Formats: sequence, structure tokens, C-alpha cells
Amino acid sequence: MNHKPWQAIFDKYEIHNHDFSKEPYVLTAEQIKKATAHFSTTNEREVRVLCKQDSRDDRPEIFVKNNLFLLPVKNRTYVILEGEGYVDIPEIITTPITYKSKLDFELETSKVGNSEMQHLDFAYASSLIRSFMNDTSLVLTIRGRKYTPKFDFTAGRFNQKITAESVQTEVDAGYEGKNQVVLIEAKNSQTQNTIIRQLYYPYRQWQYHTSKKVNILFFEKRHDVYSLWNYEFYDINNYNSIKLTNSVQYEIKSV
Repeated sequence: MNHKPWQAIFDKYEIHNHDFSKEPYVLTAEQIKKATAHFSTTNEREVRVLCKQDSRDDRPEIFVKNNLFLLPVKNRTYVILEGEGYVDIPEIITTPITYKSKLDFELETSKVGNSEMQHLDFAYASSLIRSFMNDTSLVLTIRGRKYTPKFDFTAGRFNQKITAESVQTEVDAGYEGKNQVVLIEAKNSQTQNTIIRQLYYPYRQWQYHTSKKVNILFFEKRHDVYSLWNYEFYDINNYNSIKLTNSVQYEIKSV
């Protein structure tokens, strides 16, 4: 954890004294670099590393102690907010459903390696994603990094207005059907929680580009079990309006 660099950042800019109930604290990459220039290792100075706080446990102590989280709002600019920035990925306690692959042959190459992307591709090739979403029309149309349009939203304990523009997002896979778009965040590490931003920013990005409903899935393969969580935002303009609507785990049986 990058506890010491973030302590130095808070000390240099007196962020301890900031009133988070009035507004978020805006912090630039240049400020981060200046405050950490005296540290000896790259990881203690690299902005990308310091700002990667994808789970609650990734936060430095000063964030945990003060109930804070970090969001990018444009290129090389971030805001620090008070409140809950993460969503739980709960354990699915129901018995895995046995799912028979729709393919009439075995995918031998899918067994080589152990990456989250190959597991996701195998689930899609087996039509598991289509079956979970009850939509046979879904086809792969989105993958990789893109930049968001400008959009406003509220977030944090005090429901403060944030404007984000041209923030880089990455979707592990996105599928479009006749009436919906499905975006997937895939992991391969028994995730317990994730920053809502990884789900919300792509959701806002693609809802801007389509009139179809955008659905958000979290995906993991744990041992031989494929798990899917379906999240929704009941208020498109509220970062914290996320809710879990469905979760199922499967065992895929090939021919």
C-alpha cells in the first residue's frame, strides 16, 4: 500500500483541513508528482500506481481512516470524496446450475492458460452470457479502452455534483442485442468488492451512445464455477444508486 506517499500528499496540500461536506477536493497529477518527488521508488511516485484504488483494501490508511475515495474526472485530474465509493461482490451461496454449452464441439484452446479474458470468451462462446441475460441476439461489439463523453453525476456521502469528461474506461467485453447492451467487468481473483467507477463510468459512456438499455455484469471464474452478478443504477445520475438485481453461478458442461 502507498500509505507514506499519500500521507505526504495530504500534508503538503493540507487536505486534512479540507471540509469534504462542502465540496470534493480536486487534485491534479502534477500536484501528486510534486508531493512525492522525494520518494525513492517509482511506485511511490507514479501517479497511475498511487491512484489505482480498485478495492476498499487498495486504499491507503489516510483514505480508510477518513472514509474517503478517489475518482478521476478528466485527464490527469482527480477528486477526493467522503463516503462509500465501492460496491460489494457478495458470495453466491446457491448451488451452481449445470449449464450445457450450446456448442456441439469442445473448445480445446480455451483450456490453455488461466486469464479472466479467456474465461469470459469461453462463457460467451458457450452462450452462457446470452442465457443469463435471456437474449439470443447478443453479439460482441465492445472491447478495450475508450474515453467518456462529458457527463454530470452526484456521488459520495453528501451527494455532491461531479463533472467527468474524457476519462479513460476499459470494458472487458460488451455485447449488443436487439434491445439492450451488456457490459462486463471480468475478474479472476475472488473479488469481494470493487470501486463503483469501474461499472458506472462505462455505463454512462455507453448509455450516451445508445438508446437501448445498458446492463452491467460482473463476471468471475472461481475454480470450475462461472459466476455472474447483474447490477443496475436506479438513478442514472447518481453514482451511489447501484443495486444488485441478480446473481447466479454455473458449471459449464461441454459435449
